[in-house]
Amino acid sequence: MTDSTDTADAKPSQGTPGEVFGTFLKLGLTSFGGPIAHLGYFRDELVTRRGWLSDHAYADLVALCQFLPGPASSQVGFALGLIRAGWLGALAAFTAFTLPSALILLVFAMTAASISGPVGTGALQGLKIVAVAIVAQAVWGMAKNLCPDRERASIAVGAVAVLAFVPGAFGMVGAIVLGAVAGLILGRGSEKPVGGHVTMPVRRRQAGIALGAFAALLILLPLVAGGSQALAVIDSFYRAGALVFGGGHVVLPLLQAEAVQSGWVPPDAFLAGYGAAQAVPGPLFTFAAYLGAVLGPEPNGVVGAAIALIAVFLPGFLILIGVLPFWDRFRSMAMAQSLMQGANAAVVGILGAALYSPVFASAIGDMRDFTLALFCFVALMAWKAPPWVVVIMAAVGGVGLALMA
Repeated sequence: MTDSTDTADAKPSQGTPGEVFGTFLKLGLTSFGGPIAHLGYFRDELVTRRGWLSDHAYADLVALCQFLPGPASSQVGFALGLIRAGWLGALAAFTAFTLPSALILLVFAMTAASISGPVGTGALQGLKIVAVAIVAQAVWGMAKNLCPDRERASIAVGAVAVLAFVPGAFGMVGAIVLGAVAGLILGRGSEKPVGGHVTMPVRRRQAGIALGAFAALLILLPLVAGGSQALAVIDSFYRAGALVFGGGHVVLPLLQAEAVQSGWVPPDAFLAGYGAAQAVPGPLFTFAAYLGAVLGPEPNGVVGAAIALIAVFLPGFLILIGVLPFWDRFRSMAMAQSLMQGANAAVVGILGAALYSPVFASAIGDMRDFTLALFCFVALMAWKAPPWVVVIMAAVGGVGLALMA
């Protein structure tokens, strides 16, 4: 039954796009720590302090966005803007939350190539090394949450095996599909939905258009990608954004498959940018702006960054809009929950495979590099240090190793 308070709290157009932009710009400048931390910042600012919606409605929204592919925290922010100030509010929330980190990474992309000498190269090597610790932390945390039993742990290992024999984006899609089928066979879903009720200002016709656009782009872009380099970039980053289940770090192997294996971005530049992305606030998906800027073939620079950024976020927003009117019914289906449990377990395996290659294989050259990576991992896991602090520590450590060499 719909809770009257939740419905009132979730009613759209209670504010203005300007209010939404200002609020999310503050969050975009201060939200460090990854998607789970972002959701905590959102709750504190928008539920507790501003009362835009109730805790039950917020929990329901978070459950939806964690269920779907795409950047969960950005999808929650988009939906919150939609609730508060309609479609312009949704656009304002996305722009304000994304812009700070995207601009910082764009500047880093434009200047990284000019960095030389032991200090500069050592700092870049430190950024590559810290990526090992951060991805290892993500694998550890996701495995505990998404693979709590031997069946789902086996699905994760099976996904690694698939990628061992079928590397690249095709193998990742196959691993996710096989994981979902295995989850359906296990049938561990229940009929009990989690969270409260939230009313969203999306009509079924609008939802149908969004779902149609999501599917059409996913199918048609590969067919026309050969027409130009710009279309090829849109296709690669759109596909990466459409297949991300389980959190922002999962975009790493997908973008690596699209940008590095195609020869567009060197592995060293890829890992340096990924390390830098850990030190900035806002969504990890803005890593796409860095990659778009450093692409070998044109479009690159500012234009490439804009194309890649829009393409990687677009599928998550389209599928979110597409399921909003149907979410209450769909989330209560045991079959849907079973499918997602299996797919999420496979995602853990995909990220685990990425931890080995390209992250560990490209970043760790000797025991000194490995020691610095272990220090970073312990700082994250045991000392609970903020990721941006660990990134700075790794950059300083990389400089120290370069000077000793």
